[in-house]
Amino acid sequence: MVMDARLFVTLNPFNVYVAQPNIRPGCVIRQNNWAILENKKLVTSDQVRECKNRLNTFGFTGDLDSEKPDIRCIYQNESAQNFFLSQPGAVGTPQDTERF
Repeated sequence: MVMDARLFVTLNPFNVYVAQPNIRPGCVIRQNNWAILENKKLVTSDQVRECKNRLNTFGFTGDLDSEKPDIRCIYQNESAQNFFLSQPGAVGTPQDTERF
């Protein structure tokens, strides 16, 4: 799931306004699957290098076989936690989900 939201900020006085978010299906791609994007010529080798150098990964919305999927270099926000995992009796995440 991908959520696009717009924030409007005024500085004097300081206020934050949030527009209605747009939610749509999306996907995060593991680094070992980036070749799919390169083979379909959806990202360049420069984009791959930049994204990899920043220890990020790619995410996309839309269909990869369509004319214009929306592909972006994204990063994982470590401050956002899955609070369901901290409940008593919850099982931890598998190790392979730690690194994209």
